[in-house]
Amino acid sequence: MLSRSLYDKRSVLIIPFRETNLKLCLHTPMTDQTDRLPPLNALRAFEAAARRLSFTKAAEELNVTPGAISQHIRQLEEYAGTPLFKRTGRSVLLTDAAQAALPLVRDAFEQIAEAGRIMQLPARKGRVMVSSAPRFAARWLAPRLDRFHSSHSDIEAWVSADSGLTDFTTADADFAIRYGAGDYDGLKAEKILDETVLPVCSPALLEGADAIRKPADLAKHTLIHDVSAEVDPSCPDWNSWLKARGAGSDVDGDRGPRFNQSALAIEAAASGRGVVLAKRAIAASDIAAGRLIAPFADGSISVDYGYWLVWPKGRHLSQDVRAFIKWVKDEAAASEVAGV
Repeated sequence: MLSRSLYDKRSVLIIPFRETNLKLCLHTPMTDQTDRLPPLNALRAFEAAARRLSFTKAAEELNVTPGAISQHIRQLEEYAGTPLFKRTGRSVLLTDAAQAALPLVRDAFEQIAEAGRIMQLPARKGRVMVSSAPRFAARWLAPRLDRFHSSHSDIEAWVSADSGLTDFTTADADFAIRYGAGDYDGLKAEKILDETVLPVCSPALLEGADAIRKPADLAKHTLIHDVSAEVDPSCPDWNSWLKARGAGSDVDGDRGPRFNQSALAIEAAASGRGVVLAKRAIAASDIAAGRLIAPFADGSISVDYGYWLVWPKGRHLSQDVRAFIKWVKDEAAASEVAGV
């Protein structure tokens, strides 16, 4: 019996067959509706809107219009065949389906981001990206970086000073340093520094006729207030500090200028303008340099918050990142021992 071959252009295969008893079935399977992946951009809009419970805030975060967010949500609701949001005036609420799906969507984006990071590891070799609050980056981390580069000349440290919390699904950061209580959902957190608050001022204020010797002497000097957004409920203000030191009736703790950034408040104190209640870690470099001094040996008050290294659970940390994290921990431990 004669044998021949058929060239199937669609699959680029050589399929042998015989002329007799030919039973060739060419069939392209149909994709089941349930097998289709939901549109990625619509999922991104859904995650942001569900997390913020606002289409407007989601639009601001993703740098698109609220109308675009609405369009993406409609597209996803058509895919799902059910509503995902309940519109109540200006706000939105999640339906049961959306509440059940949201954790899975978040995990999926984290997995995608991590996959991208692993792909980029060869290109990122020799570079570490760390996100930190501006005041901690400027006052604690930056003054120490030369020591890291001296011992790790093959690694570049890139510091991103960010006021807001780091969104690891979008940020190009290997890890972050945060000030808080350490309860960060979905993140691994390791505490590196406790924090204390203490009065600091220029050394010049410890000299002359109005030299500061005891808390009551603060009545003769300007009290500087740090009212930055990084609020710790356990952090004392001047009134509570003075009361704890028995000087509440001698000194008006409400008077004096206010600054919405710690760096500005500390700079005002270093220039001799007055005395500020400062976080020790933020004032550390100026204390070490002699620009600031703590006038009271027992003036420190411990607070509940501290500084934490955080990164997503399950994230692969490169050898360079692990080296930088170890260095940060060593520097933090040394500064705790030294008191600055």
